[in-house]
Amino acid sequence: MKISKYVDHTLLKPEATEKEILNIIEEAKTYDFASVCINPSWVKLAHDQLKDSNVNVCVVIGFPLGATSVNSKVYETKIAIEDGADEVDMVIAIGQLKSGNEDYVREEIRNIVKVAGNKLVKVIIETCLLTEEEKVRACILAKEAGADFVKTSTGFSKGGATVHDVKLMRETVGADMGVKASGGIHTKEEMFDMIKNGASRIGASCGIELIK
Repeated sequence: MKISKYVDHTLLKPEATEKEILNIIEEAKTYDFASVCINPSWVKLAHDQLKDSNVNVCVVIGFPLGATSVNSKVYETKIAIEDGADEVDMVIAIGQLKSGNEDYVREEIRNIVKVAGNKLVKVIIETCLLTEEEKVRACILAKEAGADFVKTSTGFSKGGATVHDVKLMRETVGADMGVKASGGIHTKEEMFDMIKNGASRIGASCGIELIK
């Protein structure tokens, strides 16, 4: 797989304008990235611009806190897919996980996987807020719920992806699931370290710099 197809070209800041969204869409087409990763309000626009390309539309759900209700996340996912999303990056209910409410977390992911149908579902576990044991449990729950990927971070909390966490996540989910490293990846060297240790997708706002 060529290196550009590891990258989800990302723009999630709340103040992002339509012009900026259109710009990253054009960059994604030019450099043939795996996807553009955007907030739900931009999905229709991105779908219209990318429908004749090989670049997917990736949407974030329950972003960035993961603290909305299951029904809210499910409905948000349903609308995003109707608007044209190809991939869904959902944030888990972090507080529920840390409270030991594993059935809640598993069923939430399962419900989103169900409504997503044949679309790719990535589960953001926000590693910087979890203990080692919680990281492992989150990955196992995502796998049990039928998700396609586990993802390190939103990029909006107190830390991003680390090689240690990527390696731990890969060891936990095995070879059949994807691992997305996201948050704080700014150099080609950092990206290759993540891939070497098990990342199969990279989320970054500086995708062009990473592949040049």
